[in-house]
Amino acid sequence: MKDVTPLTDGWSLRHDQALLPAQVPGCVHTDLLAAAVIPDPFLEHNETEVAWVGRRAWTYLNDVSHDSRHERTDLVFDGLDTAAGITFAGREIGRTRNMHRTYRFDVTGLTGPLEVRFASAYDEAEAVRGVTGDRPNVYPEPFQYIRKMASSFGWDWGPTLVTAGIWRPVRLEHWSTARLASVRPLVTVDEATGNVEVRIQVERTAQGAGRSLLARATVAGKTAEARFEGDEAVLRLTVERPRLWWPRGYGDQPLHDLDVTLLDQDGELDTWHRRIGFRTVELDRSPDARGTGFTLVVNGERVFARGVNWIPDDVFPSRITPERYRTRLAQAADANIDLVRIWGGGIYEDEAFYDACDELGLMVWQDFLFACAAYPEEQPLRGEVEAEARDNVVRLMPHASLVLWNGNNENLWGFRDWDWEPGLAGDSWGEGYYLGLLPRVVAELDPTRHYAAGSPWSGSWDHHPNDPDHGTYHSWEVWNRQDYAEYRANVPRFVSEFGWQAPPTMATLRRALPGEILAPDSPGMLHHQKAEDGNGKLNRGVERHFTLPEGDFDRWHYLTQVVQARAVAAGIEHWRSHWPTCAGTVVWQLNDCWPVSSWAAIDGDGRPKPLHHELRRVYADRLLTLQPGDEGLVLAVVNQSATQWRTSVTLSRLEADGTQLGRSVLEATVAPRSVLRLPVPGGTVPAGSTAKEFLVADADGLRATYFPVPDKDFAYVRPDFGVEVEPVSGSGGKVDIVVNAHTLVRDLLLQADRLSPTAAADRGLVTLLPGEQVRIRVDGCGDVAADDVRAALFCADTK
Repeated sequence: MKDVTPLTDGWSLRHDQALLPAQVPGCVHTDLLAAAVIPDPFLEHNETEVAWVGRRAWTYLNDVSHDSRHERTDLVFDGLDTAAGITFAGREIGRTRNMHRTYRFDVTGLTGPLEVRFASAYDEAEAVRGVTGDRPNVYPEPFQYIRKMASSFGWDWGPTLVTAGIWRPVRLEHWSTARLASVRPLVTVDEATGNVEVRIQVERTAQGAGRSLLARATVAGKTAEARFEGDEAVLRLTVERPRLWWPRGYGDQPLHDLDVTLLDQDGELDTWHRRIGFRTVELDRSPDARGTGFTLVVNGERVFARGVNWIPDDVFPSRITPERYRTRLAQAADANIDLVRIWGGGIYEDEAFYDACDELGLMVWQDFLFACAAYPEEQPLRGEVEAEARDNVVRLMPHASLVLWNGNNENLWGFRDWDWEPGLAGDSWGEGYYLGLLPRVVAELDPTRHYAAGSPWSGSWDHHPNDPDHGTYHSWEVWNRQDYAEYRANVPRFVSEFGWQAPPTMATLRRALPGEILAPDSPGMLHHQKAEDGNGKLNRGVERHFTLPEGDFDRWHYLTQVVQARAVAAGIEHWRSHWPTCAGTVVWQLNDCWPVSSWAAIDGDGRPKPLHHELRRVYADRLLTLQPGDEGLVLAVVNQSATQWRTSVTLSRLEADGTQLGRSVLEATVAPRSVLRLPVPGGTVPAGSTAKEFLVADADGLRATYFPVPDKDFAYVRPDFGVEVEPVSGSGGKVDIVVNAHTLVRDLLLQADRLSPTAAADRGLVTLLPGEQVRIRVDGCGDVAADDVRAALFCADTK
């Protein structure tokens, strides 16, 4: 049986003439930080002070001794970041140039000093650029010339911290006769039968060549065996009436252990284990009267995808533990999200990410790692791209949660719209990857899944790559130049990116910028704002709806978070109300990789912004929304649940002081997975552009509001509300904050982290009518008084 020796301990990092303790897996930055050689690059302006780290070469050392009874010993690196030479016992055993691959070297009989020498990623990228020539990209960094996490080089939400190191586990594998080189389970469902076709490849030692081997696979109580003399075998298993894996909200997520064993006449040689799920996934891209659709169909059920984009959760990915993955993805599930798109400027995530998605019912859309640049297709990059794709398709394909492979992020769009084409003058730029190499690899290795060439992509060059009527669409004109109401200007077939910025929570800002007097344009705030004219866009977004506060950072901070939540909600409510024409929204973005003003719903310290709570509301199975349009004001009753929704919707036309001017009740019966659009009766539509009236729709505890004019023009009554603090018996220190409204209180928000950095509230923005009450449960705040709570409460209707 194969023996494995993890090489976790005993590593050192050479820094000048010193040897520092090194953590493996890890990276140079985290080792230097642990040794107090550099300051924390996430704080203040320290990012710029540590820029030199990415410009230098670095060496990791270990003394590796081993004594094996096996015929063969391999040194296996699951991840090397990035351009490295490996020397073992004084012999160079290999060189690498790809962060996203696994490397295996035959080190049989070798023992002694092990050195991994990393070149500066900048030096490697410039050397490749010298071979391939220049290509355009969106940032002045050479990330498209090296197969490395592109966002290491900075992004419009991330710092420039160019890493190096042994970022995934390393081990010695000792084996004899043969080992399992790859296992590819192709899982399909045919009517009531689950089928698992297990394709295996083996590697043999010289002594094992030609020997008869036995492969055995077991799943769900079924077993298949195949005896073979070559290097490949296929095992087929059938499971009658398996329980199906569903996205969250559609059913359960049963998973089954799939075990593969390789044997010869002397016993076990190697084993492999994963969990699989039985389900079908189709991508309906059929043309229709509106254009070309893009609808995921799981187990025959057409799905409106409630998605978010995912970036690496830390700019130093080796710090992301399985527990951290699960926490962040559980936050996604808590917000009623059912799809996570792994964006192409990051990494193929750790197995723990996909395991959590399998269990939580989060569909995974996996980009291949190309983003916002023209990528050369010449060597040495082309061979690396193919090897990387093959590695990761085989590694990830067992996961039931993985529903789509995607070729790139915005590169097809960039070629057409970002002035790349003239400068390229016929040079390669990646099209051969997206329309040739990658679909070929997916078709060969994972034919059970669909491949899309890019995001956005209309399906062919017959249409503009970012045509809202065809395929996937990125909506960025709104954040960059327009009010969020402009989301209602079109109905794309599938919105795979859109979003709005806001700063992180106050506790996160105070940790990242200790001692700074916070202002929108204070030095630390500007340094932790990476988007072009980011603060200008934030301010213009606020000014369209509110009086921009001068000299009041707390108010500015609150209003920017309110506008972020409202903006994203406006897009999702509009697009959901047009299901099935629009079949999904994927918000940019769920998470952050450091403390920064960004589009994220969860900030760099893991604290939810109001947007996270708003996603829970607008991504719920059932939603009420009031939609203005050319046909007048419409009530959309959205039912994404599996059961019919019969309800009475009360429409109340009110004055600012709460006086009722009109009332009507609409009976609604909405079929499962469908939307009912009803015109709002004339007597309950607020008059014209009135500044004194608004409309409220209520049904089954859900609420929608419609204000005809921006907040700054509305005749709000000065908000008046009472606050009480009630301990929750037997809860371990939780308290209920009880707010009783005496007037209209719009978008009330408790910023719980102002009470304590460890505090969290169970809800975000809430609008109360006069006489209404809300209970906000807070965990982790300790003993607080009502005055403390009042200082942490904000609302929109305060001039």
